[in-house]
Amino acid sequence: MIALVRAGHAVPAVAVTLFTGLLAVAENADVWTLIAIVVAIFSGQLVIGWSNDFLDRSRDRRVGRTDKPLATGELTSRTVVVAIAAAAAICVVSSFACGWAAGAVHLVLGVGSGLAYNAVLKATVLSWVPYFIAFGSLPVVASLAAHPGELPPAWMVAVAALLGVGAHLLNALPDLDDDAATGIEGLPHRLGARRIPMVAAALMIAATGILVVANSSTWWLWVGLAVVVVISGVSMRVPGRRAPFYGAIVVAAINVAMLLLA
Repeated sequence: MIALVRAGHAVPAVAVTLFTGLLAVAENADVWTLIAIVVAIFSGQLVIGWSNDFLDRSRDRRVGRTDKPLATGELTSRTVVVAIAAAAAICVVSSFACGWAAGAVHLVLGVGSGLAYNAVLKATVLSWVPYFIAFGSLPVVASLAAHPGELPPAWMVAVAALLGVGAHLLNALPDLDDDAATGIEGLPHRLGARRIPMVAAALMIAATGILVVANSSTWWLWVGLAVVVVISGVSMRVPGRRAPFYGAIVVAAINVAMLLLA
């Protein structure tokens, strides 16, 4: 079971689920709608995570990835395929429980973008596009689920989309060498390890700046922006390639908190 959780990319899955759940809270979603959103997003993230490791299993074996259960033999391909099928079924049902429009957006733009990344776009310069679309769709899902027919403001979509691209860059950072050895040449690999933290920090700060400017009448949001600038700068300088990614999760959490409090 632990191996299956690891193969599902648990930390990003939980982070994205919490991010969307809090957006739904900000939209005053009722309890049942909130539960449906959480189940839909989490199961969708598991589908994306498991399919990513399933499709990459041969490449991971070639570079000796000991952190990948499918590559080490801790998990069988059959087990992961069954898990993907079960999660996909739950995802479809719970997505449409949020409403037809919200469900369609989540399945097509959210999960669909993630699968497109895994299957094709991960190895191209367009690797950032699925993240931009999928993360940008999260406020739309939350809004349509809580208030059918109502779309969120454009600035909210832009904030989520930019945070998504930043997360993509930082999530790929620890695996640059292994990816390059197996022919993966996405946007992070073209930027390189030295430029990724700077570009990602700029994206996260820009996302927070859009939120602050859109709600400029709330003066204390500028303090939040200053905090994000500090966290972005510090996390990019901490030794180890995972620290910047966790810094991005903290920045995303701060953005959601600012949104809720504003």
